[in-house]
Amino acid sequence: MNHEELRRKALTNRAVRSSYDNLLPEYSLLKRMLLARHRAGLTQAEIARRMGTKAPAIVRLEKSLESGMHSPSIDTIKKYAKAVNCRIDIKLVAA
Repeated sequence: MNHEELRRKALTNRAVRSSYDNLLPEYSLLKRMLLARHRAGLTQAEIARRMGTKAPAIVRLEKSLESGMHSPSIDTIKKYAKAVNCRIDIKLVAA
């Protein structure tokens, strides 16, 4: 069984699907942040320097989005965006 087949099978479980759906915003943001960092050709240490912090803080930031255990502040996300030469665009979308 490959990853996609396993994911599809797991998502047939209502509890798994609910958890998955709840984490989609965090995963989407993390994916965009990582893509921006890679596009900018920057390491976590370089991002940290640009944000005026230390590399472990960037590791924690990226891990927190991956785990869904902590939501970073908009100010932190704005600083990260500026560090990778981006801006943020926040939208509310009707459900």
